[in-house]
Amino acid sequence: MHRIAYYRVSTGDQSIEAQRNALGGPFDQEFSDVGVSGARLAASRPGFSDLLSKVRSGDTVYVYAVDRLGRDALDVQSTVRRLIEAGVTVHVHGLGPIGKGVGELILAVLAQIADMERQRITERTQAGRDAAKKALAATGKTHRGKVSLGRPKAHDHEDVVRWRKSNAASIRETALHFKISQATVKRYCSPMD
Repeated sequence: MHRIAYYRVSTGDQSIEAQRNALGGPFDQEFSDVGVSGARLAASRPGFSDLLSKVRSGDTVYVYAVDRLGRDALDVQSTVRRLIEAGVTVHVHGLGPIGKGVGELILAVLAQIADMERQRITERTQAGRDAAKKALAATGKTHRGKVSLGRPKAHDHEDVVRWRKSNAASIRETALHFKISQATVKRYCSPMD
């Protein structure tokens, strides 16, 4: 009987530490998916898929919240049902262990709320994009005062490529020179490498 923790954050710049601290521990094993959307089915996430291959009857899987399992209500319910039927206890922070019957009903409601929130996030994001496009077309600036959609470029990619070539600089040196991330330098210079 193992205590297993699962953490998930949607973007790479987020940390699982808040979830880890809230769940406490200690755990025999920990699995995580960093930079993976909750809209992606649980079994197709690398960390959760690994968890599924290692969890055994009698184990307990701890998660911080239902939406960490996912934001697709049907997927969350089928994932939890699959674990319960395999003899695994699913423990949601603040709710406790989810069992058959009432536990599954509570989970179904919470999973549906997570699914609705995902839909609201999508709608709000699209509404923001639409407003920005409309304002940009009308005034030359977005509704937030930016002159273009998306994140502004830190530097002209041709300048970065040219400087790197003429100085025979590494990706790290180029990133330091322009005060941009190494990932940005790699993206700008990928045809060069």
